[in-house]
Amino acid sequence: MANRMSEGEARLRFRSGLVIPAMPLALSPERTFDPLSQRALLRYYVDAGAGGIAVGVHATQFSIRDAPGFFREVLSFAIETVSDWDGRRDTATVMIAGLCGKTAEAVEEARLARSLGYDAGLVSLSAFPDASIDELVGHVRAVSREIPVVGFYLQPAVGGRKLPYEFWRRFAQVENAWGIKVAPFDRYATLEVIRGVAGSGRGRELALYTGNDDSIVTDLLTPFRLDGTSDREPMRIVGGLLGHWGVWTRRAAELFDACRQIADGHAPLTPQMLARAAEVTDMNAAVFDAANRFAGCLPGVHTVLQRQGLFQSACCLDPQERLSPGQAEEIARVCRAYPHLTDDDFVREHLETWRG
Repeated sequence: MANRMSEGEARLRFRSGLVIPAMPLALSPERTFDPLSQRALLRYYVDAGAGGIAVGVHATQFSIRDAPGFFREVLSFAIETVSDWDGRRDTATVMIAGLCGKTAEAVEEARLARSLGYDAGLVSLSAFPDASIDELVGHVRAVSREIPVVGFYLQPAVGGRKLPYEFWRRFAQVENAWGIKVAPFDRYATLEVIRGVAGSGRGRELALYTGNDDSIVTDLLTPFRLDGTSDREPMRIVGGLLGHWGVWTRRAAELFDACRQIADGHAPLTPQMLARAAEVTDMNAAVFDAANRFAGCLPGVHTVLQRQGLFQSACCLDPQERLSPGQAEEIARVCRAYPHLTDDDFVREHLETWRG
């Protein structure tokens, strides 16, 4: 495996703001691991302009932990593939591992991720539906002793729980915390996270990333001045760690750069960009199956990748996890409506190289 960047360099890159797709799991039609397609997908992300990749998170399917050794296999394959491609492309990709379960399990996953060379861990709290704030913070601190941590506000519709202001204020005070993926799909809850980080006194040290796939562009463009802090520099969401960016990643990287130009004051905020924000949300509604409370989220992502030739199947590990009725037609609709947000030409041009 090629040499990875130092922890300090990885943290600086993360704090600067990156495009980070959440990696879907490539499976054959028989639901076995498909390394050829997985390698192609990871190479595509690097060449498309992703600055980081998250592996073992919701998009990768939490059930990869059910088969002995499979979690390790997926994490190892991903970082070896990306490190090799970084070496060939002279790029530096920040690698983030999803960490799940109760404290003992999450700590063990953190140790594994660190031993494989991952830079940070995205900490899921889904295993603690009724835990107190003290218990949640204690869990995060235990994991952070093994690897730098990124907080994760997962929307309740797919297994998350409500996490209030006080939790995020205390999370931000964890010494080895790098940032937070803000993904409650709820504007009120999103503001609570930002208020919590601001109230921690470490607002300039932690990086906020949008995971709100329904509000990507708006999150990236908004200056947040909360709790009477209008006299201070506003807080901003600097990047995205997104399931939606697992598809059409080339266009996502270009849109991210355009949002950064506006946020940094180098370009005006136009009505066209606000229209683009709505278009992205419409595309996400189709892919993530918002009409059916996200039941077809992962099959939707896999279907886009299969249509592009990056995946050979749209299968998930669970045979019951499939597109909802009408979802395929919705995906086809948004592809026709917004061709400027798809990158099919880019994929066709390079697919043979990525699969080689």
